[in-house]
Amino acid sequence: MKRRILGGTGMSVSGFALGAMMLGAMGNTDHDESVGLIHTALDAGINFIDTADVYSAGESEEIVGKALKGRRDEVVLATKFALPMGSDTNHRGGSRRWIMQAVEGSLRRLGTDYIDLYQMHRWDPDTDPDETLSALSDLIRAGKVRTIGSSLFHPEQIVEAQWVAERRNHQRFRSEQPPYNILLRGIEATTLPTAQRYGMGVLTFGPLGSGWLSGRADPTAGHRNAGAATRLFDQTEPGNQAKAEAVGKLTELAAEAGLKMSHLAVAFVLTHPAITSVLIGPRTPAQLTDLLAGADIELSDDVLDRIDEIVPPGVNLNQQDILFLPTTLGDKHARRRPR
Repeated sequence: MKRRILGGTGMSVSGFALGAMMLGAMGNTDHDESVGLIHTALDAGINFIDTADVYSAGESEEIVGKALKGRRDEVVLATKFALPMGSDTNHRGGSRRWIMQAVEGSLRRLGTDYIDLYQMHRWDPDTDPDETLSALSDLIRAGKVRTIGSSLFHPEQIVEAQWVAERRNHQRFRSEQPPYNILLRGIEATTLPTAQRYGMGVLTFGPLGSGWLSGRADPTAGHRNAGAATRLFDQTEPGNQAKAEAVGKLTELAAEAGLKMSHLAVAFVLTHPAITSVLIGPRTPAQLTDLLAGADIELSDDVLDRIDEIVPPGVNLNQQDILFLPTTLGDKHARRRPR
């Protein structure tokens, strides 16, 4: 499997990264099968694994830790902090207090004494980025973390974090992790150019668009969350109607190119020069095997041009799919004076 350098860190990572969100209570509860899935990925040439403390309340990290016993040195291991870990309001965010506690929990669950890429899962509006970057820099100096990254940051937040790091002489974020697929191309106009400007690696997730680009006749079948599936594929929603029309055309294109839809979708993401790795998040060994079969596919210019005709560059077909709306848009109280 081809490898690329992660954001100037010197770390060489596979084009496919194994996302572990689906391992544990959020997806596959069979630990032995999940461990076997990770081993299959490693044997196939994947050397990049991504998880988070919040995935299945730490269970995902525990499964990854089990799988990496005796194989830790083969892997570039990434995890995340900042999303709520329980009801305690101090067990979340980017404060020094929480970062120092969170990293110890992740190290313990992962069964390792260092994390290769420690990512801030969301921007914390309540914490000065100087505080966050200072704490993360100390973790790098202590040898507990090799490098740091961000996840789901707006472009302006990426820029602010880079400026703070430079001005305060802190370690800087070396990577960003946004959602990206054929139906959700907005970051081509914003996040990706910003990441390229600062030499950051980009680790994207959601290449199959929550099942829209899976190629399954019924993309809701086997969905881990039936309620979410109903909402995601609601055909009374104009954005979903636009996606359905695009998927129909993409299905025809994939057939003409002799490709499975899932392989077309994943190969598209890796075509962009800003992308370092694409996260694949299989829940079962069969899903992993299917995705691995398309690892070496490269799309021709003709196919890419056709994709651009179906979904123009920089366009999100359904704005509701954006997972990181600015606070001023996602929270109505941020736009209204207190009464």
